[in-house]
Amino acid sequence: MSAQTISPTTMRAVRESGAVPGADYLLEVDGVTKTFPGVVALDGVEFRVRRGTVHALMGENGAGKSTLMKIIAGVYTPEGGEFRLRGQPIRLTSPLDALENGIAMIHQELNLMPFMTVAENIWIRREPKNRFGFVDHGELRRRTEKLFAELSIDIDPEVETQTLSIASRQMVEIAKAVSYNSDVLIMDEPTSALTDREVEHLFRIVRKLRAEGKGIVYITHKMDELAEIADEVSIFRDGKYIGTKDAKTVTRDDIIRMMVGRELTQMFPKEEAKIGEVVLSVRDLCLGKVFRDVSFDLRAGEILGLAGLVGSGRSNIAETLFGVTPASSGTIEIFGKAVSVDSPAVAMRHGLAFLTEDRKDTGCFLQLSITENMQMAVINDQFTSAGFVRQSAVDKRCEAMAKVMRVKTPDLDERIGNLSGGNQQKVLIGRWLLTDPKILILDEPTRGIDVGAKAEIHRLISKLAGEGLAVIMISSELPEVLGMSDRIMVMHAGRLTGIVDRADATQERIIDLASN
Repeated sequence: MSAQTISPTTMRAVRESGAVPGADYLLEVDGVTKTFPGVVALDGVEFRVRRGTVHALMGENGAGKSTLMKIIAGVYTPEGGEFRLRGQPIRLTSPLDALENGIAMIHQELNLMPFMTVAENIWIRREPKNRFGFVDHGELRRRTEKLFAELSIDIDPEVETQTLSIASRQMVEIAKAVSYNSDVLIMDEPTSALTDREVEHLFRIVRKLRAEGKGIVYITHKMDELAEIADEVSIFRDGKYIGTKDAKTVTRDDIIRMMVGRELTQMFPKEEAKIGEVVLSVRDLCLGKVFRDVSFDLRAGEILGLAGLVGSGRSNIAETLFGVTPASSGTIEIFGKAVSVDSPAVAMRHGLAFLTEDRKDTGCFLQLSITENMQMAVINDQFTSAGFVRQSAVDKRCEAMAKVMRVKTPDLDERIGNLSGGNQQKVLIGRWLLTDPKILILDEPTRGIDVGAKAEIHRLISKLAGEGLAVIMISSELPEVLGMSDRIMVMHAGRLTGIVDRADATQERIIDLASN
């Protein structure tokens, strides 16, 4: 790879004069290779982005998409390959180097500082100063308001980021990347936490940037977004470049074959399960002003879908059932016995397990190994003797579960932070299955997971229900809720607006209940 780096001064001159004469692409990547311990993440891949286009990048989790983007954004250093930016050879050594050369990335796992304000997060290291050398907070707010006005974002610049929903944090990340006025903008799963209305807002921003001549790299697992927003789509598989197609003419079946090397005939393999006795009964459950008067029953072998817009209270119900945020009033009965679920430990003793929505913040311990992450919920009397953990017994259970979940890794000592998002999710689901739960609560179980892994997890959920496990599945994707659920419970603004049987459920009816 070329050792040349475009200096900020040269970069500014190139940007002022436009693309290098004869250059067809903003960004070109050739023969890039990257390995991690025991894993070839990228094997001589190529990738090209034209000016004024949206180039989608697709592939299964572990295909190498995010790894390549992190190399382009200066996070990782490749072992080999060549890069050209605006027709000039370039070598990026850090994220700051990438930003100075006009490349910005919005990561799938958001990287905002929770205790800083929205404005402080956006302009970090670029804060306006007053004549005394201190941060000019008035100017900081004005700059943020101007940026938000251009992007039609309605968020108070002075609130702490930790108070925002995941969807709002995503919009702040997008605004931050746009604030650098970069020529190349990389978006990694930008719609994974957004409602349909918020997705359309994001698409308006993307179209605006495309019209300004930016090159947008758009990583997604949602195929219905391609015709809506993308110009070209490139597919990776197992660390290799497979091909590039016109996003407007390529078919869904073509993309799936290129991604997984096979056809997926059934995305939602819902098996008929025997619905048994009531295992969970909730009456008039309330959590302050967050949600109120929620009542429902859950039966063995049932998959109860939980739908609603972001902010409807659906995830809060899951957290209350698991004791993360104990209810302010109402009753919970588990197997016919009233239980005060005031902590996750109490919930687990009664057979509950809970996969949280955000695997980075509340799921994975990114610096620990796969085994250490998977065993977190089962280090109890079953695996201890005289106060010591019987590690060999734990390791055997974890190894067996990793095979069931088809986790792609050289071994279970690998740090979970090195895995793709989909493989991290598989580890977390495996963690809770090791507890042999009777009631499994899944909050966005396939968020950020590719089409092949989704089908695997759907098949697993259906199999578990067939074995008598009671499942509550929260999802923002209506096809998933409709395809997997026996009944669908719909929330709006903290209220339960309806419970619909599978036979009567339509997309229009669920949207109607979720909207009023």
